[in-house]
Amino acid sequence: MEPLRIAHTKSTPSVHFDPESTVLAIGGESYPEDSHQFFGPVVDWVDAFLSGAAGRVTVRVDLTYMNTSSTKYMIDILDRLERAHLAGWKITVEWNYDEDNEREIDTIEELKEDFEMPFTLIARDW
Repeated sequence: MEPLRIAHTKSTPSVHFDPESTVLAIGGESYPEDSHQFFGPVVDWVDAFLSGAAGRVTVRVDLTYMNTSSTKYMIDILDRLERAHLAGWKITVEWNYDEDNEREIDTIEELKEDFEMPFTLIARDW
């Protein structure tokens, strides 16, 4: 399976999903005009990746902003990862956040509560 690499733009995050290292990284700002067009291939890649033998995956998220539709797609991706986790995959989510942004922290905490897979919150050091 080929890695998924999408360069960031002003309104879309970078995506680096590498099946060999099993690191799925997404970062930047996410407010695409057409969320389905952007996230559709990302969700398809995750589905294809998770259709293989169970393994270990580290998900690294560093989104400084997500609009509502981006949040929906992130939840869809996390739901898929949660199902894999419950099926025996070792999934770990590392989510970077701005410790001065209460709204961002609240959003991540709400997401964390919805899933059993391990979430580690990491304060950005900038």
